[in-house]
Amino acid sequence: MISQNYYNMSKQIAENIILRRGALSHVAEYLNLNRKVLVVTDDGVPSAYSDVVLSTCKNGYKFVFEHGEESKSFDTLKLILQAMIDHGFTRTDAVVAVGGGVTGDMAGFAASCYMRGVDFYNIPTTLLAQVDSSIGGKTAINFGGVKNNIGAFYMPKKVIIDPETLRTLTPRLLHEGLAESIKMAATSDAELFSYIESVGTLDEKLDRIIADSLAIKYAVVKADPKEGGLRKVLNFGHTIGHAIEAASHALESDPEKQLYHGECVAIGMLSMASPKAAARIKAVLEKYDLPTVNPYSMETLKPYIKLDKKASGNKITTVYVNEIGNFEFKELKVTEL
Repeated sequence: MISQNYYNMSKQIAENIILRRGALSHVAEYLNLNRKVLVVTDDGVPSAYSDVVLSTCKNGYKFVFEHGEESKSFDTLKLILQAMIDHGFTRTDAVVAVGGGVTGDMAGFAASCYMRGVDFYNIPTTLLAQVDSSIGGKTAINFGGVKNNIGAFYMPKKVIIDPETLRTLTPRLLHEGLAESIKMAATSDAELFSYIESVGTLDEKLDRIIADSLAIKYAVVKADPKEGGLRKVLNFGHTIGHAIEAASHALESDPEKQLYHGECVAIGMLSMASPKAAARIKAVLEKYDLPTVNPYSMETLKPYIKLDKKASGNKITTVYVNEIGNFEFKELKVTEL
């Protein structure tokens, strides 16, 4: 059991992570695009974002897939790899993801597979991807009804984060991304949590929230790049959250009724915190219109929890927040959740 605040208060971000408003329009200054480049995006991302990148490539191609979690599949992966083969990509070429977490997963996994690995750049355009998935190096697809169970650790050579791209997000998408910042603040930075609690207009405060969230994740990933121990802290809310997400997509045929990833994490945090900490988490979730009630019984969720990547036998390592800004790992039986 570990109980500690591991957050590096110097709040340093790696040199290969560029956080700058307007960075997208200066992408050629940051990335080596003087070669064949496959720009991967989905049809839910404004095409102007990927077109900016494509226009700066010496020899660029664009691959667009259907947006949504259902596209995180072998079928989409095969199509991306086939496009690289068709265009004669070599090991010296590159893949650029422009979009949210699904796009980053698909592009990054394809880059890791093609000729045993080509350069991968990530340009996240959702808040969830900017504060979380874009810098962790986790790439994956969903298989057999289980989320992210087939994949690889493959770090992007550079990440370009432009908060201006968030202006096209709906409030719901913006807030579900904020859930990941709330998650990291709850475990590792009481000051950031208080800041998120107190801000008025979110748009005006996003730069600091993104920067501080990135600093937390970078410190954790640097210390434990392949989730051998400490990195599991980033799974706060995810044990039950992933199960809710899987159930939502399996049981709800109407996409409008399916819960987003950050919404599921929001719900999942509340049962893994002390009453005092949970009360503060619940209040800040409600402030940003995030759900706080689990729509499914534990009996419905247990089959999904048993397939969780953090499970070992009938036990699973969970993250528990007793006090905002600190955490501990608890090994629980699935029946104890």
